Amino acid sequence: MFENVTEQQAREEILEMVRQYADRFHVQEKEFHEGQRIPYASRVYDSAEMVNLVDSALEFWLTSGRYTEEFEKRMAQYLGIRYCSLVNSGSSANLLAFMALTSPLLGERRVRRGDEVITVAAGFPTTVTPMIQFGAVPVFVDVTIPQYNIDVAQLEAARSERTKAVMIAHTLGNPFDLESVKAFCDRYGLWLVEDNCDALGSEYRIGKEARLTGTIGDIGTSSFYPPHHMTTGEGGAVYTDNALLHKIIRSFRDWGRDCVCPSGCDNLCGHRFDKQYGELPLGYDHKYVYSHFGYNLKATDLQAAIGCAQLEKFPEFVERRRHNFERLKQQLLLAPDVTDRLLLPEACENSRPSWFGFLITCRDGVDRNRVVQYVEAHGVQTRMLFAGNLTKHPCFDEMRASGEGYRVVGSLENTDRIMADSFWVGVYPGMTDEMLDYMARTIIMAVREEKNGTVLSK
Repeated sequence: MFENVTEQQAREEILEMVRQYADRFHVQEKEFHEGQRIPYASRVYDSAEMVNLVDSALEFWLTSGRYTEEFEKRMAQYLGIRYCSLVNSGSSANLLAFMALTSPLLGERRVRRGDEVITVAAGFPTTVTPMIQFGAVPVFVDVTIPQYNIDVAQLEAARSERTKAVMIAHTLGNPFDLESVKAFCDRYGLWLVEDNCDALGSEYRIGKEARLTGTIGDIGTSSFYPPHHMTTGEGGAVYTDNALLHKIIRSFRDWGRDCVCPSGCDNLCGHRFDKQYGELPLGYDHKYVYSHFGYNLKATDLQAAIGCAQLEKFPEFVERRRHNFERLKQQLLLAPDVTDRLLLPEACENSRPSWFGFLITCRDGVDRNRVVQYVEAHGVQTRMLFAGNLTKHPCFDEMRASGEGYRVVGSLENTDRIMADSFWVGVYPGMTDEMLDYMARTIIMAVREEKNGTVLSK
């Protein structure tokens, strides 16, 4: 087939076939019919992602390479910061962000075992897991409803002499009160890590300046798992404007090594064999010198290739999410008898969210399980707010019994309410107005049926 063509010509022919295949078998708009399953999230892509993926596969570099370099550069440009590191998941991004704060290179500001980190229990576990695994102490603060973010009025009560950092997520795309949290961190010299995995593209204004979430704290993290704002399959990113933190993040990501040469490159600094490190022999190969107890959390170039195509579409994704959120909310507001029984989500003041989901809390007297069962039975996929109250899960059994390893501020009353009464539906950019209107009608009917006490089945 390729006897009389160059490698480049063969490659172009293959990629054109891939483009046609994707257009024919993957990228076809399907008419929505009521009752069809509406997932809370899904991939949104076209032939560009598949062409990039095959292009990378034909190159067969496999580990991080030219697509990774391009993705990190373009992602940093989009965010308006200097440094971005691609990793293999959002959870790995959170692990790296936290572990970077433990580096000896940070001197007295480093997080040590037994130091405290302020966070919330109403969220995803891998925001907190790295603290516990390292031996730091998470301090759990309640959240507000209907913003579902940290209650900043409790920050002072949460702080102790051992507090070193605040690490919290922007809930389902809704930014937390960054102005208050950042001022608190600045006042006491604390690190701020923004778990931005559910909020990529969200904006927050401090004074006259609007910035993207994930760039206001010291470190931001993202997830590119398929349900998220954009996807690389599995994947994530860690980003910062701080050169030292970037160096530490790269070290922990790449086995803990001291060397900064990318894969496939040697001796960029010109001093690979002429320096003394620790108690190693003089001139020991710098590529095998380790300044941290690190990991291998790199992504592949195959994933980065998909991400490069997704970045082209990403601004449109954000605007569609905002449109979908507003349309769903306006449709629900047309039924005041229903909104009297539900709390609808509200954006944080001074923010412009890139919504990940539409979070609803049932008011007193409304049975969430009956509402959710009706909505699910009629084809609309739902989710809880992740852990609800993380401290109530089996992974906390031993610590709960011993009373050690974490600290709680107050009663976490709203956190427990979310665990009992809240659920959410999606607003991903692949949803059409017809799907959103059907979702709204389904939720309205679910609440009315629940009120009447009728059987909630299809």
